[in-house]
Amino acid sequence: MTSDLLLAGHDVTAVGSRRPEAAEAFAAEFGIARAHGSYEQLVADPEVDVIYVATPHSHHAANALLAIAAGKHVLVEKAFTLTQAEARHVAEAAEAAGVVAMEAMWTRFLPHMVRLRQILASGLLGEVRTVLADHTQALPTNPEHRLQNPELGGGALLDLGIYPVSFAVDVLGVPQGVRAHAALTATGVDRQTAMILDYADGRQAVLHTALDTAGPNRAAVIGTLGSIEIDRTFYAPTSFTVRDRSWVELERFESAIDGRGMHYQAAEMERRIQGHEPASLPLDETVAIMGLLDEVRRQVGVRYAADDA
Repeated sequence: MTSDLLLAGHDVTAVGSRRPEAAEAFAAEFGIARAHGSYEQLVADPEVDVIYVATPHSHHAANALLAIAAGKHVLVEKAFTLTQAEARHVAEAAEAAGVVAMEAMWTRFLPHMVRLRQILASGLLGEVRTVLADHTQALPTNPEHRLQNPELGGGALLDLGIYPVSFAVDVLGVPQGVRAHAALTATGVDRQTAMILDYADGRQAVLHTALDTAGPNRAAVIGTLGSIEIDRTFYAPTSFTVRDRSWVELERFESAIDGRGMHYQAAEMERRIQGHEPASLPLDETVAIMGLLDEVRRQVGVRYAADDA
């Protein structure tokens, strides 16, 4: 994120960490002027306008609320919080404080997603019926790793599954229901999870995520008149092909950007701070997505401490 911000000409004013030496090392690596040895010091810095929260999931809500209480706008890493209740709390606090809170779901703001939404709005695919998406990676299986730790919001769903879920909601809207099945690790988090999002008119999203197997990480949108196939890796800057229902290619979109593309979400954050309406991913949609993730976890038996709060 920091590299992309600097590449795009944004000012990274300060960094904060619970460990002063970590903040100082990060500041030295990226040429950041000030390093704070606590989050309290960071949010109190008068030169800081926006806080990017990139701590473990279990700390997102508390860190965002700390920044909001200090009058700072917050860009909060996905998944936005651990639970929908936490997400609502953050959203309500931001509204009361008159600051902007936004989920850092960077995929929503990438060029290929902007073009995809234009194609969908044009009606070229006809009635969109189905979304297919997977996000699977071979990540650390050490029981001590945060991904394996339910106290830190571990599991495939919040780290990886959030991407196909958010993609499906972007294309089809918030569903009326979800069905889920998962295999859990010995530590009680989801190792892999399959989901079907159901819509009242029969549309469906079929989604999969796993943290110990590397898969294609592709996505597709299928309509009555055509389809879009998004290449690997669908949630990062990539390309896609549009075809009609006879499989004739209608368009080939190629991404050509500098960096990883995380600066697009920063640009959107600036727009919102300036008073523009959300172009994509309004905060109430983020809250609704957290509700979907809550329901998936309920069905598959993954619980976090925040569920009992």
